[in-house]
Amino acid sequence: MALTFNDLIEVGKQVAAALEQTERSIAVSESAAGGLINAALVAVPGASAFYKGGMIVYTSSARDVLAGDEPLPEGLRGATEAFALIQARRARQLYRADWGIGETGATGPSDNPYGDAAGVGWVACSGLTELTFELQTGNNDRQSNMYEFAIAALELTLRAIRA
Repeated sequence: MALTFNDLIEVGKQVAAALEQTERSIAVSESAAGGLINAALVAVPGASAFYKGGMIVYTSSARDVLAGDEPLPEGLRGATEAFALIQARRARQLYRADWGIGETGATGPSDNPYGDAAGVGWVACSGLTELTFELQTGNNDRQSNMYEFAIAALELTLRAIRA
């Protein structure tokens, strides 16, 4: 069964409830999911109480914004655990949030320029604890992968907040 925006919003509501319960805030830096993580959080009524902001790091100019005054490590490429973790940490720092989400990968239909297969990606959460998770969906359907990446990022964040 194909995932929908409603599936995404349901997980966003769970993250929102956990943030509200712990009186914490969140920021997002996503790539392959194209804004779905941010949208899932903003779709929750009262999001301004916990959502600090977010960005879509999809281009080299967006990477420059992510880097800010602190250059990214030499040779760092997207679609890696290291990049997802830097995204999560920088989102948290830039927006002065308690938690940060990072997401990167190849959604398809073809491999990304780095040679990563469609359906391969990483999500990360940074805050009181840090967690990462590698995605391997096994398919090259772009929209399906975008939803799977976004839901995986939100589910990982929920685990981190509850830890």
